[in-house]
Amino acid sequence: MDILIENSKISPTVAHATFKREFFPHMDAMYNFALKLTNDVDEARDLVQDTCMKAFRFIHSFEPGTYAKAWLFRILKNNFINDYRKKSRGPSKVEFEWVEQSITGDEDSEPAFQADLQAETVNEMLGDEITAAIQALPVDFRMIIILCDLEEFSYEEMARILNIPIGTVRSRLHRARTLLKEALTTYARSKGYV
Repeated sequence: MDILIENSKISPTVAHATFKREFFPHMDAMYNFALKLTNDVDEARDLVQDTCMKAFRFIHSFEPGTYAKAWLFRILKNNFINDYRKKSRGPSKVEFEWVEQSITGDEDSEPAFQADLQAETVNEMLGDEITAAIQALPVDFRMIIILCDLEEFSYEEMARILNIPIGTVRSRLHRARTLLKEALTTYARSKGYV
């Protein structure tokens, strides 16, 4: 990682050691969070990579011994929101495999993006209906559900990650759970829940 360390009074050797010690243990959790936010393996990988680059670049502002996971998740969340805003203003994404199939007329073969094992594994763990319901939530509500119910952050940690008051965390979480409940009522009844 030969990236410029902003305004640094920290040597690259110390920065590498700090990064390895404090941040590496959270890579899987960051990837899972990114995958749940984006529901796309490539976008999740890019999001984690961008997060790592920014974390390393600004490692001088990290206080060793503090909660590194929350610091990383906040950077990841900010990257996701920035990307989300850019994409909502830009042209829609078209998968190459879909275009290729349209040109060749080969509708029977499954595109690679649908066959990705990691994305299927995450979806199977939650169930298709639950995953779809979470993905259908507005981004603020989706983030709060993922951070609280899947990543198990405390209200205080979520407030720091999202840069909002604890009261807003609680109200967003309540609203997100209400929306999920409404979206999953029929599914729950079909599975025998009242």
